[in-house]
Amino acid sequence: MRNLKATLATVAAVLAMGGACAAEQPAGMVKTTKGAASIEHAGKQTPATAGAALMESDRVVTGADGSVGITLRDETLLAVGPNSNVWLEKYAFDPTSHEGVLNATVKRGTLGVISGKLSKQSPGAVQFRTPTSILGVRGTEFVIDVKDGE
Repeated sequence: MRNLKATLATVAAVLAMGGACAAEQPAGMVKTTKGAASIEHAGKQTPATAGAALMESDRVVTGADGSVGITLRDETLLAVGPNSNVWLEKYAFDPTSHEGVLNATVKRGTLGVISGKLSKQSPGAVQFRTPTSILGVRGTEFVIDVKDGE
């Protein structure tokens, strides 16, 4: 009986850790980079490299010669241009129902977007902000360009 209790306790601990890992699943992956580009996560800045995970609340920052191509889990494609600062404020995606949320802010620079499954399944669940506007996405392709001082 002790062995059974010990086994059950171990299984419960493993399942609990699996749940924690699932909550920390990446929002997406960096597919391409060029020039100066970094990801800011939890106050730490690391170079953006192909294959790097992009987490909810991360910022992508590029220099004058930088660009980053990102694929989110719902197949949304993001192209961050030079001299940009893009913050992935909130991201959640259920691959079974295709429901969730995507909120991002373009503080400066350019961001090209090809929307994925999330915006098609959950109209209104995808929003991009700039210092002067909020865009609701319903399944489309677009470019956001935020100039300094706007």
